[in-house]
Parts: sequence; C-alpha cells; structure tokens
Amino acid sequence: MPDWCKYNNLDHQTTTKKTLMKKGTIFGIVIVAFLVIAGMNGCSSYNNMVTGREDVRKTWQNVEAAYQLRLDKIPNLVATVQGQADFEKSTLEAVINARASATKVTISPENLDENSMAQFQAAQNNVSSALGRLMVVAEQYPTLQANGAFTELRAEISETENMIKKARTDYNNITGDYNTMVQKFPRNIWAGIFGFKTMPYFEADAGADKAPKVEFDFKK
Repeated sequence: MPDWCKYNNLDHQTTTKKTLMKKGTIFGIVIVAFLVIAGMNGCSSYNNMVTGREDVRKTWQNVEAAYQLRLDKIPNLVATVQGQADFEKSTLEAVINARASATKVTISPENLDENSMAQFQAAQNNVSSALGRLMVVAEQYPTLQANGAFTELRAEISETENMIKKARTDYNNITGDYNTMVQKFPRNIWAGIFGFKTMPYFEADAGADKAPKVEFDFKK
C-alpha cells in the first residue's frame, strides 16, 4: 500500500475516533444534564409532597380538636339534664355511652387511612345521633328549656357543630389538593418512589350532615 494511502487511512481513523469521542462527550453531557434536571425535579416534588402531607395532618388535628371540644361539653350537659327528675334515662345513657366510645377512637395523623377514618366517623356519628335525640326529648320539658345553664350549653354545642362542619370542609379541601398532587404525572412517579400515598376523605354518613340543622335551637 502506498505511503499516501497509509496516511489517508490513519487520518480517517483519527477523524472517526475524534467524532466518536465528541458524540460520546455530548451524549454524556446530555445524560448528566438529564440526571441533574430529574434530580432537581425529584427534590422539588418531594418537598412539595412533604408540605402537602403535613398540611393534611394539621387540618386533621383541627377536625379532632373540634370533635373533642364537643365531647368535653357533654358531661356538663348530661349533669344539667339529670337535674330533670323524670328525664328519659335511656336517652341520657345513649349520650353517655356514645361519648365513652368516641373518646376511645383517636387517630394519629401519621396513621390516617380509610379504615381508621371509618371507625372515627362511626363513633362520632353515634354521638351526633344521641345528642340529637336528647335535644328532641328536651323539648318536652319546659322547665329544662327555661334553665339558663341548659340554654347556654345548648348554644355552645350548636357552635361546636358548626366548628366541626368547617373543620371537615377544610380537611377535605386540603386533602383533595394533596391527593391530586401525588396522583398527577410525573409527580406520581416520585410519590411511588418516596412512599407518598393518598389520604382518606371525611365522608359524612347519609343524614349526618343534617346534625347542625337540629341546631339545638327550639323556639318555645
């Protein structure tokens, strides 16, 4: 092979190697850039999901606080009603038992799931039902209706019902935002990697949303 052919062949091989090296460098840069961007996106997604999850947990604590406030007022209400000698014993017992059961059902914000939520709701709905029955029966007692302490407690419990309703609404709104965030692409990928799951909604039982309608406000 003539010398000039050898030189041309070497130049061609050198050029090919340089081209491959250049392409490899570009490819490497692209990969690194992709990983950097993906990492930044992952960090941002992670931080946003942490914030969203904590917001849900905080609003859940507000729900529990509102319900607890109602439970705290029941003993005074029962004591006041017990002063009515012939008041229905079964109605009072139902309130007392419902409250006792509800105080046993608490949920740590870190352990919120559909099952625990259902148990919590069932217990609190029993309290709502028992209280509603007590107030209906109380209408039959003019002396109880004229009792200042009872009237005040009735108003306070009515106020807690409104607080509960607002707390539930706020919780569901925040939970809806969080659940949407962790289910949308591509954030759902990071959610799966980091273990972020959707949170349960507060779904009132049929008719439970009408509890505040009783309002414990009887015009006599």
